Amino acid sequence: MHPPATAEAEVADELAAVRPGLLSRYTAGLSGARAAVLTRLWRALAYEPLPWITGRESARGGLVLRLGDGRRLYGPDADPYRTDAYVTAVRLHGTPYDDPARLMTDLAVPHSAGLAAELGHSAASMALSRAGRENHPDEWPESEWGWEQRVVDGHPFHPNCRSRPGFSVAEQLAYGPEHGPVVELGLLPVPAGECLLTGAWPAELRYGGRLLLPVHPWQAAHVLKRHGEATLAAHPLMSLRTLAVPGGPQVKTALSARLTSSVRDISVASVAASDTLSAFGQALAARTDGLLHVTRTLGAATAHSPDLAAVLREPPGAYAAPGEHVVPVAAVATTGLPRSPGWLERFARLCLTVGLGLLELGVALEAHGQNLLVVLSASGEPLRLVYRDLADIRVSPARLARHGTPVPELPARMFTDDPAALRRKLFGSLVAGALAGAAGSGPVLGAVLEPVLGELPSTPDLVALREERLPVKALTLMRMSRERSGDLWAELPNPLSWR
Repeated sequence: MHPPATAEAEVADELAAVRPGLLSRYTAGLSGARAAVLTRLWRALAYEPLPWITGRESARGGLVLRLGDGRRLYGPDADPYRTDAYVTAVRLHGTPYDDPARLMTDLAVPHSAGLAAELGHSAASMALSRAGRENHPDEWPESEWGWEQRVVDGHPFHPNCRSRPGFSVAEQLAYGPEHGPVVELGLLPVPAGECLLTGAWPAELRYGGRLLLPVHPWQAAHVLKRHGEATLAAHPLMSLRTLAVPGGPQVKTALSARLTSSVRDISVASVAASDTLSAFGQALAARTDGLLHVTRTLGAATAHSPDLAAVLREPPGAYAAPGEHVVPVAAVATTGLPRSPGWLERFARLCLTVGLGLLELGVALEAHGQNLLVVLSASGEPLRLVYRDLADIRVSPARLARHGTPVPELPARMFTDDPAALRRKLFGSLVAGALAGAAGSGPVLGAVLEPVLGELPSTPDLVALREERLPVKALTLMRMSRERSGDLWAELPNPLSWR
């Protein structure tokens, strides 16, 4: 329908030079990758409060969007919880588009050119990721990183799900978890007196009076312009900048690149708060009757720069008994896991019991498919949850006080007593994110939630989840609102409306 977009051609040229054996698979996968990104973009166009869309109406078995300049954009009915690539083309003022980057370019709205470039990178990188994917057997991975590397397509709902600007093809192959590499983290020596350190720093990452800070090789090459004198072998996880050291911790590194929406550095404030936040997480887990574990932060250090910092975390596998597996929720939809409605219902019951229970206590988790992991029995039954990375939770001092819990000393941005803000944080990540991604469609999600919500204790939060529209981050609006910072929100039809 269209010639290859620039990003696709650039990736093809680089791939021909560095890994020619993947070129035919990459080329064959471009149409499917475009459809996957276009499906995510169509969700945003159908539901986010984009200012240049003035109306939406059903027509001819599909959806018509009215644009501010009088044009019409037509596509299929949009299920905001559907995860398969069901949108293969849309029509803008009568012209068909199967390429999300070209569509965004021709929409010609404020900031569309920048987003179009990101969408082109997203589709090209997804095709590259799929080309390098191994055909996984039904046997479960034996390593903690094996499950993470099965998540090939990235974020299930973000159009920039695989956008990696600033990464060459060779770097994507060398550092992308879906390609299964071993990454050699540089160990950069920094005088201890020039660092902020919280928690403990292991002896093996010290040298004399210096701390050896693990540095991602991309960061060393493109930002710091210097490399460590030694290296630490590790396996990249879903977030790309967090890696698992075999037999050791998971290492969160600073990576000053924009992946999906955010630059992945590590702020000095987050290092300063990490020990307190970790202790708070342990106290929270103790109040869930064993249903939730929170990974501990072992140590965090920064050279007083967001570009040179690292966090050492306890691996989630520490909470698995022999024969059990700890699986990121984003990997639940991959092959080899139970997919029956009964399994999804039991899994949702576990997630909502924990999530709503903590929300009532005063803590809203950002429980998306990357932060939230499930402990499975040898037969695949969901037993417990593990949560990692507390950096973006929200805490209600009023709710904590009501339940006799001391308010910890945390960054001010984490505190709010606004029920809407607390619910947005949990519902948008857990229900519209993790559970929706596992269910794969609105009808399935609604059918799973209906019996579970009927069994849980009635609270104002549960009533809101049952009766109100579901909040979700307006991911595309956020990328097109360059003059504003922070989260922006959309509201989706309540999945119970499909019951």
